[in-house]
Amino acid sequence: MQRLFASLAVCGALAAASPALAALKVGDKAPDFTAPAALAGKDFSFTLNQALKKGPVVLYFFPAAYTSGCTAEAHEFAEATPEFEKLGATVIGVTGGNVDRIKDFSKEHCRDKFAVAAASPDLIKKYDVSLPMKDTWSNRTSYVIAPSGKILLTYSDLNFQGHVTQTMDAVKAYKAGKLK
Repeated sequence: MQRLFASLAVCGALAAASPALAALKVGDKAPDFTAPAALAGKDFSFTLNQALKKGPVVLYFFPAAYTSGCTAEAHEFAEATPEFEKLGATVIGVTGGNVDRIKDFSKEHCRDKFAVAAASPDLIKKYDVSLPMKDTWSNRTSYVIAPSGKILLTYSDLNFQGHVTQTMDAVKAYKAGKLK
């Protein structure tokens, strides 16, 4: 029963905090980072600058693996990953919560389509995506980053719906030369 009340309290805090989410701004330089990651259940080291050499990067932060909204968001990104790839974009999910489970999460919920990385407290701070009330977890913020490292889109909303659409629209606009 105490777990139920604790879970409800966290959910209430998350919902109350959603309008106040902070993040890096469009036009800022995205901080480079290297983080432990997994793709299709296999460990590797993800480096942003390496990924940017291939094209734009959709970097989406989410609170924690194996939570309902984060699982649903991972499913949406998994479904959209082939279209992102056709546009030359790399998708990477990043979380500060339940990082010991990202290997399984990458296989089960990212459906082997895209990698998921473990965010350190320093990385969460660099991207200004600390979740109020649980600052070792990240809030739900999506970035589209140009190969130059410039942030083309920042979208923060604790509701997972809209992140795929917003990032896809930004990647398409970048590819069409409408975002620079």
